[in-house]
Amino acid sequence: MSSTKRIAVNVGGGFVPGLDAVVTGVVRAAGELGWSVAGIRDGFDGLLFPERYPDGGLVPLTGNAGEVLGNATRTNPFCVRHVNAENQVEEVDRSGELIERTRASGLDAVISVVGPQALSILFKLHRQGLTTICVPTSVENDVAATQLSFGFNSALSFAVDMLERVRQAARAAGKIGVVEVAGEHAGWLALQAGIAVCADAVLIPEIPYDLHEIAVRLRHKIDTGQASGLVVVAEGAAPSEDELQPAAVAFDAFKAALSPGATGRARSHVIDRSGFVAKTVALELQRLTDHATYPLVLGELVKGGPPTAVDRQLGLAYGAGAVRGLHAGRSGVMVSFQPPDLTFVPLAEAINRTRTVPADGMFMKVARALGISFGEREVRS
Repeated sequence: MSSTKRIAVNVGGGFVPGLDAVVTGVVRAAGELGWSVAGIRDGFDGLLFPERYPDGGLVPLTGNAGEVLGNATRTNPFCVRHVNAENQVEEVDRSGELIERTRASGLDAVISVVGPQALSILFKLHRQGLTTICVPTSVENDVAATQLSFGFNSALSFAVDMLERVRQAARAAGKIGVVEVAGEHAGWLALQAGIAVCADAVLIPEIPYDLHEIAVRLRHKIDTGQASGLVVVAEGAAPSEDELQPAAVAFDAFKAALSPGATGRARSHVIDRSGFVAKTVALELQRLTDHATYPLVLGELVKGGPPTAVDRQLGLAYGAGAVRGLHAGRSGVMVSFQPPDLTFVPLAEAINRTRTVPADGMFMKVARALGISFGEREVRS
């Protein structure tokens, strides 16, 4: 490692509150080493398509600029679409060109703030010669090999605030609120937010649910004079196989018609499923309880607003930690928060897997102790 370095920062995991904190951590830690920092516009687009930007796609960074950089979560340098000489759209591998442009720009390394999907792209780029360290970001906290992804705490804080408002409104109106939150593959946001507001039930992807079990609890609550309820559902929550509703079957058929090659539960780029689970659960609970329900969707709202103090500190630590990792000669790793330590794990240990909620984990035990239902037929002891 030479005494003078030029590194770059890019964002490829979607917007989350407080990205400026990560950038600030990088810039300040790099400044302590005498390094200069540049920002790559829109993921790697600033290098792949410099002609699109008045500044050539690279921005000198001297302070906060997380929001200015933008992100391009759908741009995969291994599969870049372009129009060929025959005016046909095709996908080409521009990964080698990207690495050459990185070197030609005088960049010695890249710090990428990315989510679980983009980690695989950085892993392949590293194997092709790119010096890189990744910072994990996810409002769902589903990045493997770290206990806390950047952005999750801010999303959790906002979700709790909104759920508390819904709970109070449901109590005043005498209805059952069904609120859908992010969590396609992991139920951390729904679980922890549901615990914080003492929800009646929490539905997560890890546990197939039976709404009859939840309806029994809600009816008992209503019969004892508490004519309101709150159910928190993760967007990836699904009923047990023998409890599939006709609406869900119809949705799968429609999905297959639009994308015949799709199997299982499609991601949002195939069909926008926002609100589908909340509406389905609310309608069925209304039928089973004979009590008014109303579905709400937090969706992308949890990604807005200011970051919490935890995320401000975590972002600074992640950014500074990534710089220190490069200074120590590390590459092809992800900064990982394993309380109380900030460590590094190989990207191979973080890709192609999801950090899901363990059935016997602490938060599950807390939720069950509070009487929160997961829609299981047989609740574990």
